[in-house]
Amino acid sequence: MANGDTPERILLVGFMASGKSSVGRELASRLGWAFEDFDTVIEARAGKSVSEIFTEDGEAEFRRLESGVAEELLVRTEVVLASGGGWPAQPGSWNMVTGHTMSVWLQVSPAEAVRRASQEGPLRPLLEGGDVTNRATALLLVREASYRRARYALDSEQYGPLELAGEVVKLMTESR
Repeated sequence: MANGDTPERILLVGFMASGKSSVGRELASRLGWAFEDFDTVIEARAGKSVSEIFTEDGEAEFRRLESGVAEELLVRTEVVLASGGGWPAQPGSWNMVTGHTMSVWLQVSPAEAVRRASQEGPLRPLLEGGDVTNRATALLLVREASYRRARYALDSEQYGPLELAGEVVKLMTESR
């Protein structure tokens, strides 16, 4: 996105439980835009949860579904998108992101991500079994370079969803 351009869409990326969905809903509400969560769309279309897709169909099938949803949503306008935590690290994912997309990485530490995710209910499919914090740390290390491709980064441990949505709005107006 060039300076002076108004974004057509906002893409939130980050590790699990970084706040993509809660920030995305708040941001969409403030902007009067639609909100779409990749995982929610996938679940609605598949008729089962992300966890069930991983268990019954495997990660490769989930990633195939995710790529199709991303390709479809990333051409919409006036929409805030919450990607899945692993989507940015998939081959070719960032090729779908056009110049009129404002991308924001919501940063969270592995320990905080695990704490938040465990409060939400069953653990995420890629973190089941073993030392969850160590597995989260390893997974975040693998994905971090992909998250860094986002234009902006915000600390989702320092700020809550309301403040983060406000920061994104500020960044939008400053980049015009």
